[in-house]
Amino acid sequence: MRYDRMHAGLSGARAVDGRPRLLEEVRARLRLKHYSLRTEEAYLYWIRRYIRDNGRRHPATLDGKVVEAFLTRLAVRDRVSPSTQNQALSALLFLYREVLALKLPWMEDVVRARRPPRLPVVLARDEVDRLLDQLSGRDWLMAGLLYGSGLRLMECLRLRVKDVDFARNELTIRDGKGAKDRRTVLPARLREALRRQVDSVRLLHAGDLEHGFGEVALPHALARKYPNAGRSFAWQYVFPAARRSTDPRDGRIKRHHLDENVLQRAVKRAARLAGLDKPVTPHTLRHSFATHMLENGADIRTIQELLGHKDVTTTQIYTHVLNRGTSGVLSPLDR
Repeated sequence: MRYDRMHAGLSGARAVDGRPRLLEEVRARLRLKHYSLRTEEAYLYWIRRYIRDNGRRHPATLDGKVVEAFLTRLAVRDRVSPSTQNQALSALLFLYREVLALKLPWMEDVVRARRPPRLPVVLARDEVDRLLDQLSGRDWLMAGLLYGSGLRLMECLRLRVKDVDFARNELTIRDGKGAKDRRTVLPARLREALRRQVDSVRLLHAGDLEHGFGEVALPHALARKYPNAGRSFAWQYVFPAARRSTDPRDGRIKRHHLDENVLQRAVKRAARLAGLDKPVTPHTLRHSFATHMLENGADIRTIQELLGHKDVTTTQIYTHVLNRGTSGVLSPLDR
């Protein structure tokens, strides 16, 4: 998602007393705590909606019953998913604790929605082949990394040139889910395609530098610690956006990574052309990676490390997938 589109209309004017508006305070606190731009956008949306739904009253004047009523309306009237409802609650918790600095005991009693356990959608090996056959070029390479390396969609898009190790056939995932780093395998089948992609990024970056640009966003305070690192080739995204855009954090023109919608649309179209009846998304390829690794006899702890799961119980869901159907159970009719 482009920087300028994400933050259109969020700047606003200052209040009459000279203090920044509440949403500006929220945004400043989110950036101080190094939250991602995606989280910033989501939290600002829910806080804005919470204030609007309660007659634009200041949140400090509202109590736990108002919060519970708001979350209930989301579930009952709007029928949002439990994960969406929990995201709204997290945004309100951040508002009250981090921005308003209010210690309100009732916030501890607000119950989070429980997401029912669901088995992931997994493709058979021939279905993966049919899906990938409908993709080409950059889209094929990104989908291949999701399946061949077990990457999440945003981990693939945020991959930097310096994090690709062709000598060791490794990818380093920086600041993944849970702010953790990890290493995963680089499939030999993707080596040359990925090398060509990196070469194309080199040419694109050289053109940006020639026109006075070439800077990329750096995580946290690295831009201040290493002022020239943002213009180096090593920090460029492996899958850059087609156009440069304005970074809302400092107002500078930079080249962001590719929009996630590009691959989402490509995978959806490929699944339709491949005749797959399952609800296929880019994340389905990550689920398929884990399941097929288990089928190949890989240790579950190894798969846990490759996927970046904090707890092995999260990885164990794929053992349930293996036990479904004729591959795991013999019907009594067939005895």
